[in-house]
Amino acid sequence: MSDLGYIHRFLAPTQPGKPPLVLLHRTGGNEDDLVDFGRRVAPGAALLALRGNVLEDGKPRFFRRVARGEFDLDDFKLRTREIGDFITHARATYGIGAPIAAGFSNGANIAWSLLLSAPGLLKGAILMRPMLAFDPRPVTSVSGLPVLVIAGATDAIVPPEDRDAMPALLREAGARVTYETVSGDHNLVAADGDVAAAWLDKLQV
Repeated sequence: MSDLGYIHRFLAPTQPGKPPLVLLHRTGGNEDDLVDFGRRVAPGAALLALRGNVLEDGKPRFFRRVARGEFDLDDFKLRTREIGDFITHARATYGIGAPIAAGFSNGANIAWSLLLSAPGLLKGAILMRPMLAFDPRPVTSVSGLPVLVIAGATDAIVPPEDRDAMPALLREAGARVTYETVSGDHNLVAADGDVAAAWLDKLQV
């Protein structure tokens, strides 16, 4: 579907009561990329999967960058607001509650921006291979918000010295952070799904 400002897919819930997931792909992905992941980690939950509106060499992204690891900060803020508006309108259109964002790489970066810039928009987040490419302080309090950060042990794009920066910032903002490292690089591996599914199960106990 291309209404509401973003090409997207919506999968209605089959198990009422589970928080919906907003699925945000990596550079070059689309609205289909994380659907199987969402079904695996949150079976029966509503899924709302977006396609990024920005193209880089023909590859969809959620915001522009100047170079690898260097965000276009004006565009980053603009796209954060646009996706926030989309989620608000999608909730009304599809009749869903506040979602948990599940983002991978580029999608994880727009997800943490949503968390910190629009308190109350999200119920939590799963951030897989996020990058803190700049210092966004001062940040809004997100006290008690549950966030899962998953790093890759051999990730060459987010090197070891940078991996702790994101969970540290979120804790500073008051988030309830779970930080895990899986045996993988800057690609999704089976362990990402295992960790995310276990984390979501604990949230619903």
